[in-house]
Amino acid sequence: MPPEHWQGTLWLAADFAILHGAAGVTATHAHYAHQLMLSTGAPFTAELDGSVHTAQRLLVASLRPHAILTAPAPMLTIYAEPQRLPASALLAALDGMAPPGAHSPVSLDGLASALLAQPRQALPDPRLQRALEQVDALLSGKVSAAAVAEAAHLSLSQLERLFSAKLGLPVRQLVLWRRLRLAIRGILLGNTLTHAAHGAGFADAAHFSRTMRSLFGVRADRSLRQLTVKLID
Repeated sequence: MPPEHWQGTLWLAADFAILHGAAGVTATHAHYAHQLMLSTGAPFTAELDGSVHTAQRLLVASLRPHAILTAPAPMLTIYAEPQRLPASALLAALDGMAPPGAHSPVSLDGLASALLAQPRQALPDPRLQRALEQVDALLSGKVSAAAVAEAAHLSLSQLERLFSAKLGLPVRQLVLWRRLRLAIRGILLGNTLTHAAHGAGFADAAHFSRTMRSLFGVRADRSLRQLTVKLID
């Protein structure tokens, strides 16, 4: 079985990431980010919503169950925050890039610039912005739903309805996703798994590892250490 880890370069921006290199197999999982997978070499095989696809390009929208079954060639994978970049923006950013099957190098600089140039979606309600800012301010410790609701000038029930209706996740799951993003960033920047987990508000490294496995289908200790990171302002 191919290894369960990623190898290559990860370009990390505030609301998207580009992974270029070898992709390991994954268990079935579903995460909040939109994901676009592209191979300019041999096709990869992935499962999406229970159906198997052998392709050189596959778009996986937010929260759709999927798994990588085989990935014989290096791949380009884009992840994007759905409240900022719609799935269509990932496809639009590839316009002008080397088409699948051309066997020509993908310009990561060009792709990063194209993604940065895509119009960002505004949050549909200013109360959401206040709520998310409060979530991020509290991530290193306990995130109190009451404190988030107070910052957004909402009741708890209103907060839950707003998150579910506009972001597609209940408050608790959105907090978990943002904790995971923060912990992954910490590890990629050189922190230990334990330090990164605690800094993102996880109870311990095991809790972070379980979350990584659930949302990305891979083990944190095997999947992140082989990556070279470039931060995009």
